[in-house]
Amino acid sequence: MFRIVEESKVLDVNSPYSYLMWSKFFSNTSIVAETEDGEIIGFVSGFIQPEAPDTFFVWQVAVDSTYRGNGLATKLIHRILSQLKETEDVKYLEATVTPSNIPSSSLFRGMAKKYRANCAIFDCFTEEQFPTDDHEKELTYRIGPIQ
Repeated sequence: MFRIVEESKVLDVNSPYSYLMWSKFFSNTSIVAETEDGEIIGFVSGFIQPEAPDTFFVWQVAVDSTYRGNGLATKLIHRILSQLKETEDVKYLEATVTPSNIPSSSLFRGMAKKYRANCAIFDCFTEEQFPTDDHEKELTYRIGPIQ
C-alpha cells in the first residue's frame, strides 16, 4: 500500500506503520487487490464515520500505475459498499479530493452515476489549514443516498 501511494506522486504518503495499522484495525472497511502471486496492485482504505454512521468515508484509494484505467478502484469501492450493506446502514459515500486530482474526481463522479445518486462537492480543508505551503485545499465529495 505504501509503495503504491508513494509512486502515485499525488496522494499524501503516510508512514508504513500507518498502513499496517489501518490494514489491521480497519480491515472491515478496507480492501486490497492482489495479483495471483500476492503483489498488492490496488487498495481502498476507509471507515464508517463515528458522527455519521450512515456514511462510509474513503480515506485513500490507489491503483498501481500498470493497472490503472480498468475500473479497479470502482470495483474495490463497490465491493466494500456491498459488504457494508450486509452489516451497516450505509447510505452515503464521502471522500476528500484536491482540485488537481482529476482521476479521483472522475472516480467519485463516476460512482455517483453508477449508483444514480447525487454528488455534492463542497470545501473541506483550506490550504491554510495544512502545515506546509505545498498542499492544495481538499474538497469533500458526498455521494448518496446509495441504494
